[in-house]
Amino acid sequence: MSTCPTRYELQDSIAVVVLDSPPVNALGLALRTGILDAFDRAMRDPVVAAVVIAGSRNAFSAGADVNEFGTALSTTEPRLAILIEAIEDAPKPVVAAVTGICMGGGLELALAAHFRVARREARLAMPEVKLGLLPGAGGTQRLPRLVGLEAAINFVVSGASVLAGEFADTLLFDELTDGDVIAAAVAFAGRAVTEHMPLRRVRDLKVHDPHGEPYLQFARNSVVASSKGFPAPLKCVEAVGWSFSKPFEEALRLEREAFLALMASPESRALRYARAAEHQAAKINGVPPDTATRDLQQVGVVGAGTMGRGIAISFLNAGFRVAIVETDEQALDRGLQAIRAIYEQSEKKGRITAAQAAERMARLVPGLRYGALADADLVVEAVYENMDVKAQVFRALDEVCKPGAILASNTSYMDIDRIAANTGRAGGVVGLHFFSPANVMRLVEVVRGKNTAVDVLATCMALARTLGKVAVVSGVCDGFIGNRMLARYRAAVASRHMGRV
Repeated sequence: MSTCPTRYELQDSIAVVVLDSPPVNALGLALRTGILDAFDRAMRDPVVAAVVIAGSRNAFSAGADVNEFGTALSTTEPRLAILIEAIEDAPKPVVAAVTGICMGGGLELALAAHFRVARREARLAMPEVKLGLLPGAGGTQRLPRLVGLEAAINFVVSGASVLAGEFADTLLFDELTDGDVIAAAVAFAGRAVTEHMPLRRVRDLKVHDPHGEPYLQFARNSVVASSKGFPAPLKCVEAVGWSFSKPFEEALRLEREAFLALMASPESRALRYARAAEHQAAKINGVPPDTATRDLQQVGVVGAGTMGRGIAISFLNAGFRVAIVETDEQALDRGLQAIRAIYEQSEKKGRITAAQAAERMARLVPGLRYGALADADLVVEAVYENMDVKAQVFRALDEVCKPGAILASNTSYMDIDRIAANTGRAGGVVGLHFFSPANVMRLVEVVRGKNTAVDVLATCMALARTLGKVAVVSGVCDGFIGNRMLARYRAAVASRHMGRV
């Protein structure tokens, strides 16, 4: 990691300030200070005619450093709001070069620039609502001035990521590119200087929407019906609405007050705790973060019952080619029909298109023999919980699967080491316990056997993220984590019930 969180480069008369705080340029105090120092340097240098602010290839910035939430660091100057104000007030053109992920405070930082150039596949989001918050550095006020009221509300309330290219018809980006975004931003900055382009300060734009108030009421009603009592979604609607109904400075003050109130709410504290716990669960003793992972392209599933087909759908949804094997033709047909029915239901609900459903089914390859799994990079066994049956399956898989293929069991409580003993590749055996229905439930227990290789463990953790799951690592023990917790719940319920009899 670089000792300085920013790099300062001079390309002719264009200063390029590169955010260099891996892995995602989180806007902690050190990076905020580095950006402001570099920016001040550019403003003082008479040679510099314009500034480009850029991130790494994978991340412009993922936003605030959540580790600073609730600490003195979050309010230590320069706060993000001060940095944004300095950029927006700059007398020289400032261009944000956006690529990779640009989220939360990172997007608010980009909105402070006079111009923005982005790669089309850059991913944008204001995900604060998922932590029970709203954008607190002007995002609810600047975004609607560039994309309109309705688009801004949908974007902020959902917290979902959107490709930069989807904003091509708005004022959000002055240029979209498929090439080197820094080179494109530097070229744009040069044109801004030579053509004497007016510096567009987003705060000075107006939100014009003849249907503004009726739409706001519609949005309020919709959010109240769907937010399940969480306060942040409705407050996001109200905050974006202030961009339409109130002067910028007043709206900015109200946004900050709302952010601080939500930060203190029990809902936000709980959501932030859960997020921190998920991140902590991804850290594994003895597995360095930079551990190389195995390449997974083709996946196999043994068993087309409830668990097997749910697991298969999870992989199909993530873009994998999936071979699913049953030893009984009728069971295989039932499984395929059930998978097809799930996709048809998703299509009726508008979650996927008919084309997407057809494309996913086309990547599903059924088979009645283990040989269909010969090319799989990972095979998940999902047969019923019987050690003799599982031992037979793993002996067969060990024979047909290629070297380097990972063999995983979906067992909910059985000894992974005993299962691995039926193979000649104990290092490649791991537990992958999905919870039913596997295509819906987010939790996956990754069970580490005594011989499970480090790269296998790292691969399975990365795979869970690809599948949109939250992975937790368990050692080998009866019931692992989830079922041991469930046993305690059941015991408590039984004890309370017996006390009433």
